[in-house]
Amino acid sequence: TLPRLIVNRSYYVEMRGACVGKEAKAWLGEKLADANWLLKALDQRQKTILKVAAEIVKQQDGFFRHGVAHLRPLTLRQVAEAIEMHESTVSRVTSNKYLHCNRGTFELKYFFTSGVGSSDGEGASAEAVKAAIRTLIDAEDPKAILSDDSLVDLLKAKGFDLARRTVAKYREAIGLGSSVQRRRQKALAGVR
Repeated sequence: TLPRLIVNRSYYVEMRGACVGKEAKAWLGEKLADANWLLKALDQRQKTILKVAAEIVKQQDGFFRHGVAHLRPLTLRQVAEAIEMHESTVSRVTSNKYLHCNRGTFELKYFFTSGVGSSDGEGASAEAVKAAIRTLIDAEDPKAILSDDSLVDLLKAKGFDLARRTVAKYREAIGLGSSVQRRRQKALAGVR
């Protein structure tokens, strides 16, 4: 939860008692009203952040239980509709806010991922596909480096329906070279 703020009422009473004249008392009353408005706004903001975060956790339950391979495609609109708020509100609430869990600390925006086709019809998140590509490449035999076409076939067997260009784009996004680059790199490292 976020820190809780309060207005010091005893200080207000003390200040009001020290005020001389209607103008000073009116000014102090305005400042109390401003402070109360700010407290309400902060309370509403906290409730909104918690509501959005709770919905993200609900929608991405698989990620929190089983890891990045279970991250589902999710849009701002889906969360906004689920919590009955405007999409722009959800966007603002998730900017520069982080969620800490057993798997690490993640920006709330991390959980909004585009989807790719999958055999189960539900789709898979781009992050789940990137994790699958990394797993396949990390486990590849140095004598039989996987080409992007081979990765497409292996991913299809895992239920991901992707074009070779998409696999290449995701592979590059996670910092892994082409099959030629990886073969050269492993040869220089002396891995056989």
